[in-house]
Amino acid sequence: MNGPRSRVSDILPTMSDARADKGTDGGESTFTVIVAALANLGIAVAKAVAGLISGSSAMLSEAAHSVADTVTEVMLLTALKRSGKPADEDHPLGYGPERYIWAMLASIATFVGGAVFSIYDGVHTLVAGEELGDPLISYIVLAVAFLLEGYSLRTGVKQVRREASRLRVPDTYYLRHTPDTAVKAVVMEDSAALIGLLLAAGGLLGGQLSGSGVWDGVASCLIGLLLVYVAWVLGRSNAQLLIGRPLPLAVRSGVREELLSVPHIVEVLELTTLIQGPDEILIAAKIDFRDMATAAEVEWACEEAEAQLRERFPSVRRVYLDPTPGRAQRLRRGGS
Repeated sequence: MNGPRSRVSDILPTMSDARADKGTDGGESTFTVIVAALANLGIAVAKAVAGLISGSSAMLSEAAHSVADTVTEVMLLTALKRSGKPADEDHPLGYGPERYIWAMLASIATFVGGAVFSIYDGVHTLVAGEELGDPLISYIVLAVAFLLEGYSLRTGVKQVRREASRLRVPDTYYLRHTPDTAVKAVVMEDSAALIGLLLAAGGLLGGQLSGSGVWDGVASCLIGLLLVYVAWVLGRSNAQLLIGRPLPLAVRSGVREELLSVPHIVEVLELTTLIQGPDEILIAAKIDFRDMATAAEVEWACEEAEAQLRERFPSVRRVYLDPTPGRAQRLRRGGS
C-alpha cells in the first residue's frame, strides 16, 4: 500500500500500540477532555455575565455554547471512565461501546443546549430587536475566552499530531478515521468555539458601528448553525460505531493474509471484524483447515493464528475461529 489514503487504514489496529508506548492507556485523552471542560466552565460564566451586561444575544448564545461544551466534556469523561471497565459475566465483550453511547448523548447536548438556544435567541433578536449596552466587557471576555479556547484546542491538536506522526498518517486523516471520539469531539468543539467567538465579536462590532441589533442576531443564528454542523458530524461518527463499524478493507485483507499464513489453514470462508473501542477489535472467522489435520493440530493452529493477529494488530482483543468444512468438501458430501 502506498500513500496516505492507504496508510490511514492502519490507524485502528495500531492505536493501542501507540498508547502502549506512552503507557497512558487513554490517559492523554482524559487529560485533553479535562482541560477542555475546565476552560469551557469558566468561559460560560464570563460570557453569561457579559451578555447580560451588554444585552448581546450573540454573547448569550456563546454562553449557551460554552455550557453545552461543558456538559459534553462531562459526558465524555463519563464515557472514558465507564468504557474502560473490564469484561464481566454480564458483559462478556466488555464495556467499550458504552463510550459511543455517552459520546452520542454529548452530541445531542451540543445540539439542544447550544444550537437550538442560539438560533432561537438570534431569531428573537431579529424579530423583536434589542437594546445594546456597553460592549467593552464583552470584548474583554471574548479575548480571554479566545486565549483559553485556543489553549484547550492546542492540547487536543497536540495529541492528534502526536498520534498521526507515530502512525505516519496526515493529521486530517487521523482525525477523520480515529475511533477515539473523545479527542475528535474536543478538537471539533474547540475549533467551533473559536469561530463562534469571532462571529460574536463581529456581531458586537457591527451593532456598535450601525447602532442596529440585526448584526448581533445574525451572529447568534450563525453560531447556532455552526453548532448544528458539529453536532451532526459527531453524532454521525458515533452512530456508525454504535451500529458496528468493521475494520477498513485494507486491514481486513491483512487479517486474511495473517490467517492464511498459519500452518493447516487452507481458506478463510467468512471474516467478521468489529471495532468495539479505540483499542478494542473483535475478529471472528469461519476457517477451512487441512482435511488431514488432527484435532491437536487444529487447536494449535487456532492458538498460532490468534498470537500472530495480536502481534501484527495490537488492538485485537478477541479472536474467535470456527473450524468449517470447505466448499469442495461440502460439495463432495452433498454429491455422495
